[in-house]
Amino acid sequence: MKLLSVNVGRPEAVEYTDQPDGLTGIDKRPVQGPVRVTAPGPKGVGASGLAGDAVCDLRHHGGADQAVYAFAREDLDDWERELGRPLPSGSFGENLTTEGLDVSGALIGERWRIGPEVVLEVTSGRIPCRTFQEHLGERGWVRRFTRKGAPGAYLRVIQPGEIRAGDPVEIVHRPGHDITVALEFRASTTERQLLPGLLAAGDTLHPETAAAAREYTRKQAADN
Repeated sequence: MKLLSVNVGRPEAVEYTDQPDGLTGIDKRPVQGPVRVTAPGPKGVGASGLAGDAVCDLRHHGGADQAVYAFAREDLDDWERELGRPLPSGSFGENLTTEGLDVSGALIGERWRIGPEVVLEVTSGRIPCRTFQEHLGERGWVRRFTRKGAPGAYLRVIQPGEIRAGDPVEIVHRPGHDITVALEFRASTTERQLLPGLLAAGDTLHPETAAAAREYTRKQAADN
């Protein structure tokens, strides 16, 4: 398992974003050399966990629990075959393109060591949005991506440091539950009845997902 590329994006003016300034940082490109990774601070204030990477929509992206976004090269290859077009690393707006790692099959709370310093913790899957769809230029993309159920993973920074393309990725902790990123994604999108079960992931679950799971559980109890 290794880090195939580290990808960062610069602010870019586009017509399709609903940001007031018209900017997005979704167009990530591989970079050479080391990149510093740190916890960026809370959502709404903190942006990306990677130095030099732009996050323009702080309402929905960035922050401590979405500091880094990882996507598997194998899943990009699968989409290349399905879409019939090349998808270079970073095409899905991911910061980390991995090789040999089942990113969507990772457990919530699973920890990865990347290189000699950095430790990241899996928090949730990526919910597709209109900006993602327009960036790719694929009609019905949000629906297609959701149906595939391989969303890639958001991660929080446990131990900061530097990473670079080619660094080994080691799973250093697996929690004792069975809540995967793919399961969390299904519960958050198309199978809301699965939400209560996500609470087994405890404090490692993305706070917004945990709040949704608790609210769903409360409403179910009230209805019964």
